[in-house]
Amino acid sequence: MSLSHTAAEYMLSDALLPDPGGSRAKGLRLELPSDRLLKFVTVGLPLFLVSLAFAREFSAGSQISCFSPTNFTGKQSAYVDTACWDSLLHHGFDTEGHAVTKSLWALKVFPYSLLVVAVLMYLPYLLWRYAAAPALHSDLLFIIDELDKSYNRSVRLVQHMRKVQQASAEPERFWEEYERARRERYFEFPLLERYLTCKQHAHSLVFIYILRNLLLLLFLAATCLYLVFLHLNIFFQDEFSCSIKTGLLQEEPHIPPLIPCKLVFFSVFQLISLSVGGVYVLLMPIVIYNSLQLCQWDKGLLSVYEMLPAFDLLSRKMLTCPVNDLNVILLFLRANISELTSFGRLNAVSALREATANKEDIDTVVDFMTLLAGLETTKPKH
Repeated sequence: MSLSHTAAEYMLSDALLPDPGGSRAKGLRLELPSDRLLKFVTVGLPLFLVSLAFAREFSAGSQISCFSPTNFTGKQSAYVDTACWDSLLHHGFDTEGHAVTKSLWALKVFPYSLLVVAVLMYLPYLLWRYAAAPALHSDLLFIIDELDKSYNRSVRLVQHMRKVQQASAEPERFWEEYERARRERYFEFPLLERYLTCKQHAHSLVFIYILRNLLLLLFLAATCLYLVFLHLNIFFQDEFSCSIKTGLLQEEPHIPPLIPCKLVFFSVFQLISLSVGGVYVLLMPIVIYNSLQLCQWDKGLLSVYEMLPAFDLLSRKMLTCPVNDLNVILLFLRANISELTSFGRLNAVSALREATANKEDIDTVVDFMTLLAGLETTKPKH
């Protein structure tokens, strides 16, 4: 066997992708990087700020300070603070002099409302995890495995073609068969292409993905409106007039009708609400962008895999409306590009094809491998 034949065999054997050492199932990412960032911020931010508020409340004690009359004892002053914090009713007068009351209870439940916000923000991700992630996981496993296998099939095909060409007594007959096989698409493995084509007619994944983003956008907007309502109605009133003349104290003459009180942690609640509202407003365009990604195909990934004989979606114009499950799968394939061992090889082959003078001689990775193996140099000139 000549040195060139030996070198070609070693080159083709090195071109084969090794079998994955471990299971791909554990390494697959079932969330896009932007979705992971949104989950971390929308859920983690209110939990973090609420924990700080609770920690300060437990360490500093009462959140209210009332100015009791000077003749009150220490226990009576403590009772005033507790009673006013329990009621949180502001007693005032309108423009016509009529007595009015205004409830400030929203301040008391504000930390707990942020806990509810965090739970609501986590619901869209629970929907995706249990309604879409299992199906997406199986799709990604099959497609990634089939893409790598299609690359290996192409290399093994070239290895077999070398053996047939070396054993052939009539080289011209071999090249006639080769050209006929290319014309009649014998080198293709259509299972992957047909599977991806079927995914264009499915809409379960894209429906759940859009629904998740719509729910997240709805919860973000509702939280911002809730915070705006608090600021307009309550968060500009850190002082209020409290009445403790109720029950057994109603007839006590030495108790004043109204006692002025001040909320100690009012500025902390303002800062927390402004932080949450400002961050949530900035996150809304990211949620909208995530949904708009489904309005166009990721043709960069598709064009690289056009080098595979079993992947002909672009050149035959088989792509339809991008709002379908195939587009969602392509987005997650891009996020799991590290699991696609064949992507780096095909990306290099695609770049070399662009730099080749006779681009028409390289249509697929089979043509490129035959060129590297030296088969094309022995092809008879017509």
